[in-house]
Amino acid sequence: MDAWKEAAELLPEKLSAVLRRVPQAEELRLRLGKPPGIVSGGRELCLSAEPVSRSDLYRILEKATGASLHAAANSLRAGFVSYRGLRIGICGEAVYNGGQLSGFRNLSSLAIRITHACPPDCGALIDKLLRPQPESVLICAPPGVGKTSFLRELIRHASEQSLRVGVIDERNELSASFTGEAQFDLGQGSDVLVGVRKAQGAMLLLRGMNPQIIAMDEITQEEDLRAVEQIAGCGVLLFATVHGQSLTDMKKRPLYQTILENGIFRRLVTIRCVGEKRIYETAALP
Repeated sequence: MDAWKEAAELLPEKLSAVLRRVPQAEELRLRLGKPPGIVSGGRELCLSAEPVSRSDLYRILEKATGASLHAAANSLRAGFVSYRGLRIGICGEAVYNGGQLSGFRNLSSLAIRITHACPPDCGALIDKLLRPQPESVLICAPPGVGKTSFLRELIRHASEQSLRVGVIDERNELSASFTGEAQFDLGQGSDVLVGVRKAQGAMLLLRGMNPQIIAMDEITQEEDLRAVEQIAGCGVLLFATVHGQSLTDMKKRPLYQTILENGIFRRLVTIRCVGEKRIYETAALP
């Protein structure tokens, strides 16, 4: 899947034409009344002098949701929608229904995150994580550095080594499934649940699919921790990601500290950026 091409096709023609002429970046930033920008190497650069209109924002969102904001209601409550592997963050005036966030009106900003493939040399690192036998792996990095891309590649390698991998794809970013078919290659031995919360997805996979490994993106709350503990308690390995700078940083956060103390994960992968280059490091966890 060409995520850059997918992003360009979401945009109005005046922006799409400009985007196709510039190098690939990490994000597109579209703000009402301001020039559009691209984020590359952590820096935001101007894409075009022409300001973004409100109709531009709504056209992008309508295309991303198939002209049905109602169908994307669950994602909108979390402040984003997913479109074929792209996560589109939303800002505007929050709308509540029955005390719960139901969507947004008067859109003011969209942030389109672009998916990138892992560097070719990541394959050797991943093989070391899976041999002589796989262990539970935790991937730690700040937002936008490549946690999901690395997790996707880890899933693919594991499933191609005849391991059954159950994937809980809560935001449809790991598989970019479209009409039931994954647009990203997750290998031959992967079974994917899309749009389900991690705790519920864990039980569905454990009861129905007999996985050897369960993979999930972004452990962020207590409910996710319970899902992780439930999976580990059934003797199933885990691949997962968390937000953080390092092991030291993780130990300062109560949720992640609990995960580390439980000894569920045996290997830690940290990812950091030096300029535009990503550095991958691995370590054993006690």
